[in-house]
Amino acid sequence: MKTKFVFVTGGVLSSLGKGLAAASIGALLKARGLKVTIQKLDPYINVDPGTMNPFQHGEVYVTEDGAETDLDLGHYERYLVQPMAQINNFTSGRIYHSVITKERRGDYLGGTVQVIPHITDEIKEAIKSVARNNEDVAIIEIGGTVGDIEGLPFLEAIRQLRGELGKENVLYIHLTLVPFIKAAGELKTKPTQHSVKELRSIGIQADILLCRSEVDLAQDIKSKIALFCNVDPDAVFTAKDVHSIYELPMALYEEGLDQKIAIMLKLPAKNPNLETWKGIVHRLYHPKGKVSIAIVGKYVDLKESYKSLHEALIHAGLENELEVNLKYVNSENISSENISSHLQELQGILVPGGFGSRGVEGKIQAIQYAREKGIPFFGICLGMQCAVIEFARNVIGFNSANSQEFDPGTKHPVIYLMKEWFDFRKNILQKRCEQSDKGGTMRLGAYPCVIIPNTLAGKAYQKDQVMERHRHRFEFNKKYALDFEEKGLIFSGLSPDESLVEIVELKDHPWFLGCQFHPEFQSNPMHAHPLFREFVLAAGKMH
Repeated sequence: MKTKFVFVTGGVLSSLGKGLAAASIGALLKARGLKVTIQKLDPYINVDPGTMNPFQHGEVYVTEDGAETDLDLGHYERYLVQPMAQINNFTSGRIYHSVITKERRGDYLGGTVQVIPHITDEIKEAIKSVARNNEDVAIIEIGGTVGDIEGLPFLEAIRQLRGELGKENVLYIHLTLVPFIKAAGELKTKPTQHSVKELRSIGIQADILLCRSEVDLAQDIKSKIALFCNVDPDAVFTAKDVHSIYELPMALYEEGLDQKIAIMLKLPAKNPNLETWKGIVHRLYHPKGKVSIAIVGKYVDLKESYKSLHEALIHAGLENELEVNLKYVNSENISSENISSHLQELQGILVPGGFGSRGVEGKIQAIQYAREKGIPFFGICLGMQCAVIEFARNVIGFNSANSQEFDPGTKHPVIYLMKEWFDFRKNILQKRCEQSDKGGTMRLGAYPCVIIPNTLAGKAYQKDQVMERHRHRFEFNKKYALDFEEKGLIFSGLSPDESLVEIVELKDHPWFLGCQFHPEFQSNPMHAHPLFREFVLAAGKMH
């Protein structure tokens, strides 16, 4: 079967949930036995989100092959339970960079390079490249909102593709808003009408409308939308607000969305197997207990900055049949005087990754509190590095211990920039690492980690070696390894050549572990990541 393309666009306003809608559609089609892939096209000019402020963009998701991508790729992986890669996320910056490189190289034979056809052709090639393994369906999410200037080349490209690939192989799904005006007591369809009109003005007629709403849309509202937006009467679907994002696939299935897609694209008639999703929803609503966990970070004012982390904790709760209540604590507000007020009555403390010195001392104090009070602790990337610094200062006695990232001249650089390691592996790493303006080299993507048996990590993984995803520059300084081991810190995860420390933990503590990598990127609602599962389990025992 020739690959069918489903294009998901959004209108009215941002943050309606295009990524979740696209991921849910992918999950439903995969449950029908189809081979599915999915791609995000982002209109911003950045080549990737790697240098963007988390307060603006949210989390930077990292794939196995080391691509720094939009956070929606995390949803794709979690819902489809299959890895994404560089090819699954393109930005305007990446598209334009490729075209300009070709122009400088002379590929266009001196011709005038224009948005049409050169930019749109590049976009079309990017779209078609995602179906390189002869997938049955490729779902393409267009970032931004219809009407945005920067999104026009992408919309023009997908308009052209319908003519090139054939109407039977292309489907346009448009996500809009149908607001409920409480003062009037009415649902309003006008925003949807205007959004569809805007889409039609550039030559795209939506085939299916997915209407985000607080309430179910009655049939008369759906019929009105269908009439004014020129779609089939049975092609208007409610995307009702749900308690948990993991209810969305079942909600859309009950609306009949996947069936309509299958009919319009002439996909094989087969009922989806949704037992797994039913089980997830059941566990969400029938937990056997509760656990409260603090996330101590500096990007807490925008929860999207910790999206995968948040979801990984929810997954761990599902697997342990626990309702996980999260308390976001700004590490900049923590001091020795107020730390108890921030962290009391919590059963677990998690310190996530980040860059820069802001808020670091608050993170270190939170870790000391967890260590001394016997509260389960999980440190991720910078969180693990802060745990090493805290241990060096308060247990070993290196009062000035620090990371070279925060204090380049520290007397005890227990975390340092290991340039020798990168220089030695330059040929291996050159395709997977980026050079920063500071001259450091980032370790990106999946790397092997050897797990030491009879440790917390060993108990969690039940494997001798695992692959985990990284996004950092600084490493544990093994010059100090003996000092740490003598005081009881255990190195329970190492690189295969033992040059890099990947996991540290404490004995004689309910659960205290830090890892250099980002395990949240490999968690999904079907299978919680082992470290998150064990952390939440340990926290659940603290009542």
